Amino acid sequence: ITLISEAQYILPIFKHEPSKQYYTLIYIGSATTSSPVNLLLDLGTNLTWLNCRNIKSLSSLRLVTCESYTCKFITGTTGCDGKICLYREPSPFLLTNHTVTKTDRVVQDKATIFTTENGVPPSIVSFRPFTFSCAVQSNLQGIASPISGVIGLCSGEHPFWRQVSSAFNVIPKFALCLPSSRVGKFYMGATSSFNTPLFGGNNPVPMTLTPLTLVSGKYLISVTSIYVDGIHLPVNPSLLEGGAKLSTVVPYTVLQTDIYDALAQSFTFNAARKGMSETTGHAPFKHCFEEGASGKNIDVSMMEIGLPGNGKEVKWRFQGANIVERVSETVICLAFVDGGNKPNEFMVIGTHQLQDYLIEFDFSTRRLAFSDPLSLHNTSCST
Repeated sequence: ITLISEAQYILPIFKHEPSKQYYTLIYIGSATTSSPVNLLLDLGTNLTWLNCRNIKSLSSLRLVTCESYTCKFITGTTGCDGKICLYREPSPFLLTNHTVTKTDRVVQDKATIFTTENGVPPSIVSFRPFTFSCAVQSNLQGIASPISGVIGLCSGEHPFWRQVSSAFNVIPKFALCLPSSRVGKFYMGATSSFNTPLFGGNNPVPMTLTPLTLVSGKYLISVTSIYVDGIHLPVNPSLLEGGAKLSTVVPYTVLQTDIYDALAQSFTFNAARKGMSETTGHAPFKHCFEEGASGKNIDVSMMEIGLPGNGKEVKWRFQGANIVERVSETVICLAFVDGGNKPNEFMVIGTHQLQDYLIEFDFSTRRLAFSDPLSLHNTSCST
């Protein structure tokens, strides 16, 4: 089988600012009655699920039977109600740890997305069957009102990106460019070596590679060390052994208490040197600072995560707007959250730190690729 590596399939990424939730848009249904549906991006969900009442023509849905290969591939030998296949819909939010809540019908319909090839302007393509689940209404609690469900992006058996790869016979990989404002991009298949088609310039944006670990559908990267302004952070190596989990539903990176305290102490020291004074915290942030005479100095510190590369350590750099959150005209806060002494994961990298980077998940090589901060190249994910 020859994979069509030059083709890529594109969806928009929107940011719902009040909730800090990122979502995309797909069309479901036949050509004459297709419905636009907004879906929350979730790296931890396997099968896409949504409120099917938002689809114009429910008659276009086809139920998946319990005896079918599709049902067994998704749920194994359980998850059935008579002859109808059911999917256990997980909560997308970290605090509930993706616990099973409700079950509902697995269905199939046609999905419509966009594609481009060799720089050609996007065109519309459709594929069938697109397999997903009709959500139980109570599962939409906590999801912002413009959003009708969750698009599954985990490394499991039936996430959306894998269905696209199978339908169009393209390399199994996808890339996210989360915008800080306006509209970003979600790419499936090839990404043109991250060259000019993505950012509208003539120079490629440098990318760095690190191994990608897949555990129970989670995306993990191994962490060898943490630095602030080039200085190694004194953290017990055992706290880094579990690596860092990547999340598109957690708004701010969550750190185990000892890791958070070490980062906050270093950040506070650097802020004081620049004439900033610590002030009252603003939930969910514990460490906030008055800028005073220093002006709007958002580049207080640079944080780097050391990761395994090709025989040597590579560094993922976070600085400026990825490190802090402005809560008023004169106050900025360290945009990290203390996750307690014994969290499920000691480090969960959230969307505030991921925005305005191009991040690619490549399942053909089991590698994660991440760009330089796009601000260093006078561009961003926002279009």
